[in-house]
Amino acid sequence: MRTLRRLIPSVTAVLSIMLATGAEAFAETVVKRIPTQYIAALGDKDAKSGADAQTWGLWPVDPGPRGVRLSNYESLKSHGGVAPAKWLFNNTSWWLEEHRLIMEQPVFPVVPGKYVVTGGREASAVLTIEPKGSDGKQRWQLNNGATLYDVTHLGCRAANYTPTESAACTPEQAAQENFPVQPGAAMPPVAGCNKQDYQVLIVVGMVEEK
Repeated sequence: MRTLRRLIPSVTAVLSIMLATGAEAFAETVVKRIPTQYIAALGDKDAKSGADAQTWGLWPVDPGPRGVRLSNYESLKSHGGVAPAKWLFNNTSWWLEEHRLIMEQPVFPVVPGKYVVTGGREASAVLTIEPKGSDGKQRWQLNNGATLYDVTHLGCRAANYTPTESAACTPEQAAQENFPVQPGAAMPPVAGCNKQDYQVLIVVGMVEEK
């Protein structure tokens, strides 16, 4: 998962289109460009809204360059699980991306707000994440008729691995020949681990009330 220069035209287009076409919808708002962030989302790829954003996380900075290669896992262990980028490896819940990189965990849950998101393809939208309700659920909605798939960056693959009840689960058990993972494909299984694939949304801006 890496910041991609080819996304820059898309970022400019997203903000320009929103400002140009949002005379009514954005009359009382300001679209603020921010350093690229990434949302790890769960949900039906065809969904335009849902009530499960409490299961989503946010990487405030690109976790790819801060990651540790699978081949360097022994070194990570020898340093007490502290990565060169100073994040701490969690051996009961760890993350991999498409290029064999062990990543830091995203921040859970995503702070409520209006996020300008894109998948680096054609679609972009405002993702509204509501505060958690009394039922413990956090509702979300995309505008512009976009689906979760539309704003998923297919090249960024990410999964969370946790131990099964009967086996150890460490990056040592990941088969390096299963990488890199193709765009849109599921992350590979790891022996002894439960796996949860996440969809990755690229955040390029925030919508703020005036």
